[in-house]
Amino acid sequence: EKAKLLRSQPAQIVEPKGLLYVQQREFAVTTPKDGSVSILGSDDATTCHIVVLRHTGSGATCLTHCDGSDTEAEVSLIMSSVKSFSNSTGCGRLEVHLVGGFNDDRQLSQKLTNQLLRAFDLQPEDVHLVTFCVTELNDREEQDIHFPIIYGIAVNVKTAEIFPATFPEKGPDEDLRSAHVLTGAPLTNIYDAKTEQLQIGPYFWGPFPHVDFWLEQDDAQILQNLSTSPLAEPPHFVSHIRSTLTFLKEHPFPSQSLFPDRKPRIYKKNEEGLWEQVCSDKI
Repeated sequence: EKAKLLRSQPAQIVEPKGLLYVQQREFAVTTPKDGSVSILGSDDATTCHIVVLRHTGSGATCLTHCDGSDTEAEVSLIMSSVKSFSNSTGCGRLEVHLVGGFNDDRQLSQKLTNQLLRAFDLQPEDVHLVTFCVTELNDREEQDIHFPIIYGIAVNVKTAEIFPATFPEKGPDEDLRSAHVLTGAPLTNIYDAKTEQLQIGPYFWGPFPHVDFWLEQDDAQILQNLSTSPLAEPPHFVSHIRSTLTFLKEHPFPSQSLFPDRKPRIYKKNEEGLWEQVCSDKI
């Protein structure tokens, strides 16, 4: 019933004001007391799942975008991140919302759904499954081709409302963060709710293999080889991958070009509610 209700809502466009956008293999956790961030969100999930874990007592809310790379470790990580904000509150329970995936040919969505359910089941604490809109419950068919119904969601940290969403702005440092994923990064926490700062990096990788070869390929080749579900990707998938590959080509050694002082790039929300980089020498 809950999945049906969620699927029936049109996707809302979420503007950057007060938004913390979470990319694949990133997570962020905050509480209703946060003065900078009121919405956590992520989209472009085809076979990936977006997970929201919330403690009803403290209101601490975590959103992550899982792709099945190391699900058990990722679930442990988000559990401890939410619990670190909820220890003092005796009342309340942990609730989880799972959204994403579809009936894809390779059954990658189904595999990830099973991994997530198993990982939450293995937790010593009780976790209550509140929203389950994944794989076959998030699938639509058009001329024998399957697609996800919902590609992205947002959660309002103040009201706990979850709704389908798209995001015109996926920054800051969109290419840098995507490059981090493409080079095989583990799940990374990008936000410090205590200081209300977004922290990107420092990230390190070596030259990306065959980057020139990939950049020379046409769109169809990139789609076919660099997507888990070529037929169901959103229209901007290829341009996003090209942009990330170009970034990797320009920065083969981020330790020299991007993080010479080995410090993260730090952002804070300004008065307009938009991310603004903080000069690292002030830290």
